[in-house]
Amino acid sequence: MTNGPATTPTAPLGGFYPVLATRDVAASRDFYTRHFGFETTFEADWYVSLRRPDAPQYELALLDHAHPTVPEGHRAALRGGLLLNFEVDDVDSEHRRLVTEAGLPEVLSLRTEEFGQRHFIVAAPDGVLVDVITVVPARGEYAAQYTGV
Repeated sequence: MTNGPATTPTAPLGGFYPVLATRDVAASRDFYTRHFGFETTFEADWYVSLRRPDAPQYELALLDHAHPTVPEGHRAALRGGLLLNFEVDDVDSEHRRLVTEAGLPEVLSLRTEEFGQRHFIVAAPDGVLVDVITVVPARGEYAAQYTGV
């Protein structure tokens, strides 16, 4: 495997979005609609499709981990290991809204990182972590590591 460009053309991409395998589709839907502004575009008891009304290219889907569309041997709900990044203009006001006012469990306190982020992380259903970020200028050795792409 190489990191170079694809040697054969790829098909045009019409969409790309994560699908989270969850134990509780309704609780996950409520979390992302209530706290992160998603709206429901399709809903069944086993699958929910969400998108942001202000930016419809941002989609998220929730799937019952035990549904038969998930191949045998892969029907497990998330148990951590997934981090969703939400880049916002004002991370401090989002921290007040989500942690101080809404009481979401904060697992990483609000901080500014030398690699170019001011951010905090909250816990979502099924061990998913949500990293709320405002991009800031990188400092020190990290500033030279950005490629400008």
